[in-house]
Amino acid sequence: MMEQHTASKYTYYRVWGILIALLLITAGVAYINLGPLNIVVSLTIAVGKALLIILFFMHVRDSRPLIWIFVGLGFFWLVILLSLTMSDYLTRSWLPIAGW
Repeated sequence: MMEQHTASKYTYYRVWGILIALLLITAGVAYINLGPLNIVVSLTIAVGKALLIILFFMHVRDSRPLIWIFVGLGFFWLVILLSLTMSDYLTRSWLPIAGW
């Protein structure tokens, strides 16, 4: 049988409070013009929220190393997908639009 590790209710409330604070920060940053840094700040906050959810609410923090490897591979795959998406988005202006 697998050993059960449960966090206290206080830990869950604290993580929930941090998630709410990050949500408010995300909403506040949306109204501040940071230029090209807006997307960087927003994605950084989003990754932080995702890590908190994965570590505490999905109980990865107390899991076996094999689970950590698969979570890391999932994040690696996400980085690949975001890199490919951003390379497409950032290079669209390099080619002229046909018919213009």
